Amino acid sequence: MNASSYSTGWELRFDPLCDGHRGYAFPRDAAGHVDMDSLGGRARHNYLYARAMMGRETAWPDVRPTQMH
Repeated sequence: MNASSYSTGWELRFDPLCDGHRGYAFPRDAAGHVDMDSLGGRARHNYLYARAMMGRETAWPDVRPTQMH
């Protein structure tokens, strides 16, 4: 997939389960998929970490509109 197919304004978000911990958000396509090949090394590592920590350190992911910072 190319970058434009991930410009949908949606993200896959993993919220922290404990106060003081960080959450993670990743761009996704219209079908809800994260293109791991388009993520940089650190982002890919964070994505795999967030997935592995679901229910322990992060909540189950939620699809949300992209939050502009």
